[in-house]
Amino acid sequence: MAGFRIHKFSKTRIATIDVCAIGLKKHHVASMIEIDVTDSRKRIKKYKNETGKISFNAWLIKAISLTIKDHEQVAAYLKGKQKLVIFNDINISMAVEKELNGQKVPVPLVIEKANERSLESITAQISEAKSENMAAGDMVLQRRSERMERMYSRLPGCIRRSFWKYLLKHSHFAYRKMGNVAVTSIGMVGNVNGWFIPVSVHPVCFGINGITKKPLEVDGNVVVREMLNLTVLLDHDVVDGAYMARFLNELSDNIRNGIGL
Repeated sequence: MAGFRIHKFSKTRIATIDVCAIGLKKHHVASMIEIDVTDSRKRIKKYKNETGKISFNAWLIKAISLTIKDHEQVAAYLKGKQKLVIFNDINISMAVEKELNGQKVPVPLVIEKANERSLESITAQISEAKSENMAAGDMVLQRRSERMERMYSRLPGCIRRSFWKYLLKHSHFAYRKMGNVAVTSIGMVGNVNGWFIPVSVHPVCFGINGITKKPLEVDGNVVVREMLNLTVLLDHDVVDGAYMARFLNELSDNIRNGIGL
């Protein structure tokens, strides 16, 4: 008989499985883009030396939120068949990796009003979330769970997924729990040369990949530049292709030019 062992994963994985099941049914269009961040990274380094401690990912979240504020429809929730719910603030949901009972698990975090926040405060919130002590029953959605949320993993799959369907049909509830934008980053834990396509229930989702060095033609000369691989999921039920293209063009320009630095 072949040897094997059984590994029990964290209860948070159950919520991830349910999100993927519902997210795969959304009509997301995936865009995989490369953005030159050489000058922006230099500005971040200068900002650190002259102003205060910030991280690249915190700045990227700020750049994303500022761009979405100018194109608010990309982060709108669909209401019925012909209406959109557009929230005034950009609340970004992301995950930070923590160790729980000897396992590394993603812990949900929502950065509220990211478009209004300083780079330092976003950096601090991410850092504090990574260092915060948390117990196994503390996470299903963005906040420490209440009694009903702690029971989540014990429910049958059909009931759990019904919860997510209910959440998405009630935009104000969804926004309060998980914001209107999702950001997921493997660049925080590794530098992968390529793209990954995330699955999300949010109207818009960003998959932040690693930064790689590539030769690029600049002003007639071939130079080595730092390129960010970024995947963007946009809900085609909410925005059409032309609107997507305008948003992606502005996002690329803002990241390339170091908006907010």
